[in-house]
Amino acid sequence: MPDIDLIHEDAHLLVLNKPAGLLCVPGRGEDKQDCLSARAMRRWPDALVVHRLDMATSGLVLMARGAAMQRALGDAFAERRVHKRYEAIVDGALPVQDEWSVIDAPLAADWPNRPLQKVDPAGKPSLTRCRALSSASIGDAEATHLLLEPLTGRSHQLRVHLLSIGHPILGDALYGNADVQARAPRLLLHAAELGFVHPVTQQALCLQSPPDFLGSSFFTARP
Repeated sequence: MPDIDLIHEDAHLLVLNKPAGLLCVPGRGEDKQDCLSARAMRRWPDALVVHRLDMATSGLVLMARGAAMQRALGDAFAERRVHKRYEAIVDGALPVQDEWSVIDAPLAADWPNRPLQKVDPAGKPSLTRCRALSSASIGDAEATHLLLEPLTGRSHQLRVHLLSIGHPILGDALYGNADVQARAPRLLLHAAELGFVHPVTQQALCLQSPPDFLGSSFFTARP
């Protein structure tokens, strides 16, 4: 089926590669019914959503086959037993290093500007590990290729955390200014890796998907 990029399939679960611009679940209105879950259910009628990516984010999405597996995988996410790694290209130059740093900033809904989120001392604890892999030039401006590992699962966490340290993700139509939005044709954020123990087989799985925006015309790393 051409509208599904299948990464892993077995009798209990699926891992799909979601393109940027596609919803994970149906939205409000007839024009928002096409989504990853609807496409999956046409091929696997028992497919159920376990977690979501933002519409603008591409990458790996795990789906359960059946309610019992949905509960088991949901528990694994809730108990932080699922390893998640993202790749992003952000505005500005960050030092390239082997060590990971941690962004520790509580997040809460920005109610007057929903669905936006914001850093708020009274918000929910939120942690993101990040590491810069390379710097680059995009036009006349600097950019940095990052690895990101969310240790918590707040809405828009990676986007808001990077904005909070002064390095919004390129192409971010929600949190970037006009320049940041104009420097990429899409949000340059991709869910590149999922790792977990299969609830049934007990096999350790590590699924990977490289982002399609690396090595392209809008990200040329410095030598």
